[in-house]
Amino acid sequence: MSVAWWARSVASGTVNWVNSWLGRGLPGYCAFCLSPEPLESGWCRECFNELPWNRHACVQCKEPLGRHTSNLSPNLSNERCGHCLVSPPAFKVTTAELLYEGPVIELIYDFKFNGSPRAGALLVELMLANTPAHLGSALLPVPMFQARAKKRGFNQASWLASQLSKRLNVPVVSARCTKQLPSQRSLNRRQRMVNMVGAFQVVGPLPHHVTIIDDVVTTGATGHALAQAALDAGAMHVDIWAVARTPLDRN
Repeated sequence: MSVAWWARSVASGTVNWVNSWLGRGLPGYCAFCLSPEPLESGWCRECFNELPWNRHACVQCKEPLGRHTSNLSPNLSNERCGHCLVSPPAFKVTTAELLYEGPVIELIYDFKFNGSPRAGALLVELMLANTPAHLGSALLPVPMFQARAKKRGFNQASWLASQLSKRLNVPVVSARCTKQLPSQRSLNRRQRMVNMVGAFQVVGPLPHHVTIIDDVVTTGATGHALAQAALDAGAMHVDIWAVARTPLDRN
């Protein structure tokens, strides 16, 4: 069984059963197809290979530049998309080696909205399977407005950063979201950029190189605003490290 089988199962209405299994966190089984022979990270080789990899992408914002494949070799090119060439964001490089689709959507949803520790642990492992070529000296999770964080119960970016910090022995620095942002789902890239101006505050001093941590990169507007705040606080180089990227044509 494979990711394709898993996706069909979701479509047929078995997602609740899979999510309850994820919540129980059964060791020794693949997280995607339930095969009893997973790798140490929680999945079998076949499912890992069939995940929606985002390999041919803009090195700066990770927007896909062409049809993605299951090739597991990292994107080693320095190609940039038109947006980054015309109006470069404040961050330099994005590591988001998966596309936000299929089983990746389900894992992130279960983590963010159901608080599944098993789903969160799997997302951390997927990030560690594709670490940035040059990791910053500190991890900066995307902050959440206090009222929104209280309503959700936790900040998923902060949780991911905390786990990555423990595994990589890299400190976490914090930022503050200074305004309650309206939903950005109906906004285009330019509108989102305007919406995010002045949204974050970072208290320095910061190390030379900082890596922003998030779950999903959508347009890069959030990363740009937080990276600019980090630069204003003393950082000289800011990158992004996330689980997945949503292509702009699907926003």
